[in-house]
Amino acid sequence: MSNIESVAQSYQHFNPRAYLQNNYVPPRADFSNEDSVVQWKLRCLADTCATGEIAGQTLVDIGSGPTIYQILSASEHFAEVVLTDYLEVNRAELRRWLQDEPGAFDWSPYMKHVSKLERTGGTWQEKQQRIRERVKKVLPVDVHQSNPLGEEMGTASVDTLVTTFCLEACSPNLQMFNKALGNITSLLKPGGHLLFIGALEESYYLAGEAKLNVVPVTEEIVRNALSDASYKIKEFKTYVMPPALKVGVDDVNGVFFAWAQKQDSQ
Repeated sequence: MSNIESVAQSYQHFNPRAYLQNNYVPPRADFSNEDSVVQWKLRCLADTCATGEIAGQTLVDIGSGPTIYQILSASEHFAEVVLTDYLEVNRAELRRWLQDEPGAFDWSPYMKHVSKLERTGGTWQEKQQRIRERVKKVLPVDVHQSNPLGEEMGTASVDTLVTTFCLEACSPNLQMFNKALGNITSLLKPGGHLLFIGALEESYYLAGEAKLNVVPVTEEIVRNALSDASYKIKEFKTYVMPPALKVGVDDVNGVFFAWAQKQDSQ
């Protein structure tokens, strides 16, 4: 069995609801605490999208998992949003929310918070409806393939990519992490933007019975990977995970946010 096959097998035990419970409710998603990691991520995304540079026809989120918080700001600036994940259980979780089915995860606290951050008027309910209308597809993705979305979307067809906690979590080693970044970059038009969030110095995380290995990366490693993939880094921020948020579901030390632009040479 190859390293990639081993990673794929480990994800067959991934529990979306356990993952959401571990990371997207308090204490990590505490909207009364400005220093919570979730508030930090949402601010990074909202501030970047407020520049006016993140816009176009098509936004693709690579490795969405069972979450949608990462597209709340960017989705306002695109006609078409595509969510993707390797696992059908995660794609099913996304569809459950998109179709407003009973039992779907409640993202309304996120909608309310981001609506306040953006200060663009309208209600959070209107924002939620716009997002549901703009997400046109939920697709399978394999970042270890040269064309991660297969025949669904060709190379250089996407205006902006978002990816959060995906590449380091699904790659068996640093070499494959770098290659996966190159693979998803092939989808992006020259001059297109990447909004990239990931874990710093993490070796594992839990999702129910699944214990998933992670490639530990540092700021230097991520910066070098972006440079090697022909990106110009426009902004790079880091967050140090406080002891109170180290709750035993992973060994993460921090989180990074990178905004990068693909150069014409790619």
